[in-house]
Amino acid sequence: MSDKSEKIEKAEKVEKAQKVERTEPRLSVFKTYKLYVGGKFPRSESGRVYEVSDAKGNWLANAPLASRKDARDAVVAARKAFGAWSGATAYNRGQILYRVAEMLEGRRDQYVREVAEAEGLSKSRAAEQVDAAVDRWVWYAGWTDKIAQVVGGGNPVAGPYFNLSSPEPTGVVAVLAPQESSFLGLVSVVAPVIATGNTAVVIASERSPLPALSLGEVLATSDLPGGVVNVLSGRTAEIAAPLAAHQDVNAIDLAGADEVLAKELEIAAADNLKRVLRPQPVDDWSATPGTDRMTAFLETKTVWHPTGSLGASGSAY
Repeated sequence: MSDKSEKIEKAEKVEKAQKVERTEPRLSVFKTYKLYVGGKFPRSESGRVYEVSDAKGNWLANAPLASRKDARDAVVAARKAFGAWSGATAYNRGQILYRVAEMLEGRRDQYVREVAEAEGLSKSRAAEQVDAAVDRWVWYAGWTDKIAQVVGGGNPVAGPYFNLSSPEPTGVVAVLAPQESSFLGLVSVVAPVIATGNTAVVIASERSPLPALSLGEVLATSDLPGGVVNVLSGRTAEIAAPLAAHQDVNAIDLAGADEVLAKELEIAAADNLKRVLRPQPVDDWSATPGTDRMTAFLETKTVWHPTGSLGASGSAY
C-alpha cells in the first residue's frame, strides 16, 4: 500500500472516530432573557420572571417580570439620553437606524424562529414579517433628515418679519408595543419615535416578549446610545400605570392597550398633559406607515425675526 493510501485510510478512521464522539449528548444552553435599560441588561429589580409559551402552549423561556421600579429606572435612563440624542444631527440618527437594520439582517434566522414560535406562523410567513421589520428600519432611517422639510418651513405673515416653524422632539415617550404583532408591530411603533429625536421606554408584548427582548441585543451593538430605547417585559397594565402617571414622561403611545386599559392610562396621563396616541386598529403592519407616527411626537417651534434694512437705499432682506 502506498504512503498516500495509508494517509487517506488514516484520515477516514479519524473522521469516523470524530463522528462517534459527536453523537454523545450535550447540555442544552438555554438563553437567559433580560431587560434592556440604559444600554445594559439587568434582571428585573424584583427578581421575578414569568413563563412564555409558543402558540401551541409549549414552554419557550422565562422572561423578566418588570416592576414599577424598573419602569422608573427606564425613565431615568431615557431622560439622561434625550439631550445627546435629540441634539444629534438628523443625518447621524439616520445612519444609526440604518445600522440597526444591518444588524437585524445578520441575525435574520434567529428572528424568523422567534417570530414563528411567538405568533404561530409558518417559517415563510415569519420570514416575511422579519424582512418587513428590517425594511421598516431602513424606511425610517431615510426619513430622519426629511421630516423637518415636510412639517416645517417659512410662514407668510403680515409685517416685516421672517416667521419660521421647525419640528422638535417631544421628549421621553412610553410605548406600549402591539400585543399580536410581536416584532413587525414593535418596530413600527418604536422606530418613528426615535427617528425624530425622542427617547423611548417600551413595554413588550405581554404574551410574546422574546423578539422585543432580543431586539435589545441588536440595539446595544448598533451604535445607538444607551438609554435611547429601553425595553421592559411583564404585565402591561402593571408597568404602564406608573409610566402614564410619571411626571418626567412627555408622551405615551397606547398601541398595545385594550379599550379599558387605554381609558385608565389616558386619565393618568392628563396629570402632566402628556401627548397621548390612542390605540388605532391596524389590519396589516406591513403596509406603508406614512408619517403619522413621527408627527405624533413632535412639537412645533415657531421663531419670529425682524427683516432689516440694508443701507440708505432702504432695500430689505
